[in-house]
Amino acid sequence: MTVRTAQEPGRSWLLRLVIAFAFAQGAVSMARPAVSYRALSLGADERAIGVITGVYALLPLFAAVPLGRRTDHGRCAPLLPFGVVLITGGCALSGRAGSLTAMAAWSGVMGLGHLCFVIGAQSIVARQSGPAEQDRNFGHFTIGASLGQLIGPIAAGYLISERDGAMARTSALALLVAAAVAAVSLGSLRRIEHRSPPAAHRAEPARKVPVGRILRARGVPAGIFISLAVLSATDIITAYLPVVGEHRGIAPATVGLLLSLRAAATIACRLVMTPMLRVLGRTALLTTTCLLAGVLCAGIALPVPVAVLAVMLAVLGFCLGVGQPLSMTTVVRAAPPEARSTALALRLTGNRLGQVAAPASAGLIAGVAGAAAPFVMLGALLLAAAGLGVRGGRRDRQAGAAPAVPAPRPRRRPTDRHRA
Repeated sequence: MTVRTAQEPGRSWLLRLVIAFAFAQGAVSMARPAVSYRALSLGADERAIGVITGVYALLPLFAAVPLGRRTDHGRCAPLLPFGVVLITGGCALSGRAGSLTAMAAWSGVMGLGHLCFVIGAQSIVARQSGPAEQDRNFGHFTIGASLGQLIGPIAAGYLISERDGAMARTSALALLVAAAVAAVSLGSLRRIEHRSPPAAHRAEPARKVPVGRILRARGVPAGIFISLAVLSATDIITAYLPVVGEHRGIAPATVGLLLSLRAAATIACRLVMTPMLRVLGRTALLTTTCLLAGVLCAGIALPVPVAVLAVMLAVLGFCLGVGQPLSMTTVVRAAPPEARSTALALRLTGNRLGQVAAPASAGLIAGVAGAAAPFVMLGALLLAAAGLGVRGGRRDRQAGAAPAVPAPRPRRRPTDRHRA
């Protein structure tokens, strides 16, 4: 019989983590389009939007691995409230900023807070989930992100108005509300992590696994790239759909509904991911969804009616729902056990590298070829991820066939003992 200690958070830890993540992600998803609209009201063009969007990921790019190392050999939970404080401050101060430079700086603080929260939360899921529970628990965990991405853009679109030159004031209001939403997540973070006895930490000294060894582990590079492609798609859609809406005459409230529709489809995908994995298998599911998402991303560049755009974003959101949880499980299983948080941090570093490079590239492309052109770039990136998924599946099948050779060896030992 298992005895539950006073230090254990019980079975509700995952639900409370999902709730906290929904509020934190909701604040960020509300703030990201609000930052774009506020920057537009301050005179930003497509290139400036790309730079501000990229700065959001710049600080996390350098902080991810050190935070992962710290989490591998210590507690995960303290990163969560620290991340919430940074998100809250970044949102509030972005709403008060009066220049594009200040907005970029506070956007970076917001991104660092989001990184701290996500590294701590993903490490808790990896540490407190058995191997058979990882796909399910990571899928449920990412539902929190999707809920935030569903509610945040709707709230931002409702609050932001461009009538009578009010966009500067209403976008600032949306950022202040986002700060309040982030602060609510603190209420779900108490006693969310299992605490190991102190003797367990003293029994085994902490070892630092070299980053090169982690990156050479089979499955880690593929998981990082697929996650990078999927998150870059989600990020640029969130940042550039308002710009596309401005060019095509789509109201901010409608843009918010379109972004939320994509997030709702992602939630639907993650709710049915376990049966889809049983029917299709990991490789086929990952490859098919990345392939279809690439085609649909490129299709956003076409001047289609709003109704058609809504259908495209719904299917796209469903396809994008697969990549993140499966890439988390892939990286956790492939990494050395003593470096799982660092491996997840490397995955997030790849994500942030994509969030720096993709928006910057998108800004340059949009400045030359128009606001819809970055979606063609996203399509190419997702098609490359689909190809990498096919290659990874072939390697897994080859690796799965190898252990069959030494299987008969244990049968010889009983015979040898009888002869002795």
